[in-house]
Amino acid sequence: MAGNTIGKIFRLTSFGESHGTAVGGVVDGCPSGLDFDVEFIQNEVNRRKTGSSPAASGRIEEDKVEILSGVFEGKTTGTPIAFLIKNKDAHSEDYENLKDVYRPSHADFTYEKKYGIRDYRGGGRASARETVVRIVGGAIAKLILFQKGIEILAFVAQIGTVKIENEIEKLSFNTVENSEVRCPDPEASEKMIKLIEDLKEEGDSTGGIVTCLINDCPAGIGEPVFDKLHADLGKAMLSINAVKGFEYGLGFESAAMKASVINDVFEYIDGEIVTKTNYSGGIQGGISNGSVIYFNVAFKPVPTISLEQNTVDKNGKPIKLKAEGRHDICVVPRAVPIVEAMAALVLVDHYLRE
Repeated sequence: MAGNTIGKIFRLTSFGESHGTAVGGVVDGCPSGLDFDVEFIQNEVNRRKTGSSPAASGRIEEDKVEILSGVFEGKTTGTPIAFLIKNKDAHSEDYENLKDVYRPSHADFTYEKKYGIRDYRGGGRASARETVVRIVGGAIAKLILFQKGIEILAFVAQIGTVKIENEIEKLSFNTVENSEVRCPDPEASEKMIKLIEDLKEEGDSTGGIVTCLINDCPAGIGEPVFDKLHADLGKAMLSINAVKGFEYGLGFESAAMKASVINDVFEYIDGEIVTKTNYSGGIQGGISNGSVIYFNVAFKPVPTISLEQNTVDKNGKPIKLKAEGRHDICVVPRAVPIVEAMAALVLVDHYLRE
């Protein structure tokens, strides 16, 4: 299956299925001599685990990261870093009734059309279970970015119709992680939790928006034309399960504005050339300009719901589907570390090209 690797210099290759023996990956192109903080990597993986959010699936996985190669005496060797995460709580029997069914808004139909076969257990390769591999790769990338003083911080800006309305006085990792839904606005956070609880009772789901900030990225990172920094960020975000939209800077809002209003004017302050505003989102011409890089990622509602839906089986026979098994009410809170991981992978890859 093509399309399992991201990056040109710093490359992550992912493998595994939702109900297979394990999922895992190989990171190639990581510089040698990097202090390999196993505890940090495991903590990043733990942020994605189901117990991290009231909206999460009931599947409980240990998600213990096993490093197989590329690390010696606590440092990277410059060789491929292979890792494994075993699947231990897969209830494949919950999906037996779906083996011949095309679930609405899932990849069942398209996978079978492309490959002629599909693993129906939990979605197989199309499952969001695969994203735990991205977390590990992104955590290794973050270790490199830490050395450069670059910070990536994402948070939930919206779930369903509930949005952050108040200005966040001091945004930090702790203000995000202290919220059950990773929303740094306490008032909005409570409303989001209530919405999720109501949806759980209804048997329905909803989507939302994750906002991501990249702080202290130096100017000059990125490539012109096809490998623009924002283009690669967009591709990385759109590769995440359930993502339906990506915008950086003012995004779609800029389409209705005047250039005289949103042009980022340059200034010379304290010996540096900077922009007076940052409507561009920290990227101009596909290259970072030294301002904060910021973007939004839109997630659709989880299509697996316990309400009855109409669909067909592989023979075209109409059937009524009421999904069983364990699934998220809203993926957005658990998606926060995934968004950060994908941003880290892209940024490190571009950084190493310099």
